[in-house]
Amino acid sequence: MEPKGEVWNMTDRKDDGRFLVDVGLRDMPFPIHAVSRVTPDGQATVADISINARIMQTFEARWIDRFIHVLHSHRDNIGTKSLRHNLIDYVAELEATAIKIDFDYPFFIEKQTPVSGETCLVRYLCQYSAKGHSTEEPGVVTFKIQVPCITTYPASNATSPTGLFGQLSMLDISVQSHNDVYPEDLVDLVDRHVLASVYSFLSEDDQRFIIEKVHSEEKTSVVVVDEVRKELARDRNIEWYSIDCSNYGMLHSYSTVIRTEKSAWVPFSGFDDHL
Repeated sequence: MEPKGEVWNMTDRKDDGRFLVDVGLRDMPFPIHAVSRVTPDGQATVADISINARIMQTFEARWIDRFIHVLHSHRDNIGTKSLRHNLIDYVAELEATAIKIDFDYPFFIEKQTPVSGETCLVRYLCQYSAKGHSTEEPGVVTFKIQVPCITTYPASNATSPTGLFGQLSMLDISVQSHNDVYPEDLVDLVDRHVLASVYSFLSEDDQRFIIEKVHSEEKTSVVVVDEVRKELARDRNIEWYSIDCSNYGMLHSYSTVIRTEKSAWVPFSGFDDHL
C-alpha cells in the first residue's frame, strides 16, 4: 500500500503566515462497509484511516472532531462513487485547500479449492485513496488490491523432469475508474491467468494437485502481468491502472519487482484494436 502520512510541498507558498503545517492523523481504526459485488450493502470490515489536510491558520483547533463527525455519517458503502461525493464534504467541513484520505482494510472472498471443492475465506488487503482540492470538482479516487498467487520461478528448467518449481508473487493492482471496480472481479481476473491461486485451506488432494501443476506447467510472473494488463486495458470503465508484481523466490532473501501502468500519452495503451 502507499506510504501513509504524505504531505504537500509547502516551499512554494507566497504567504508563510496563511497556512498551518499540514495536519492529519494516521491509522485510526474505524468500522466501514466496503463495496462488494457479492454483498450489495457492502462487506463489513475495519479500516485503518489516515488523513492529511491543508487548512487555514484561522481554522479552529478542534478540526479533528469535525473530520470524525463527517466520517461517522459516511461510513457505509465506501466505494468510488461515495468517496468522490464524500470528499466534497470533507473539504468543505475542514475548510481545506487540499486533502488526502486513505482507507486500508482487509476484504474477505469466499473461494472453492480446485479439487475437493471445499469452501474457504481468503483475505485480500485493499485500499481506497481519495484526493481533492475543491468543493467544485470531484476528487480522484484510487482503489488498490493485493492479490497473492503462485508463478514459475524464472530459474526453473522446463526441459528437466524436476526442473520446474514455483514462487510466491504478490500483484498490487491499482485502478481509477468511472464506477466501482469490485475486488471480487479483480481477484477473478488474476486467478484466470496465474499458475496457481492462493487459498487459506487445502485438502490433501488439493495440495497434490497444485504441487503437480507447479512442477508440470510454466507461467512466469512476466507473462501473468502482461495478461492481466491486457484485460485491464480492454475495460473502458477503467481510466487508469497500474500493476506492481513482487516475486519472492525460495533461493534468495529479497524480492524482484515488475511494474506496468496505463500510459497517459496513449489512452488505450495495451488495448488490441481488433477487440
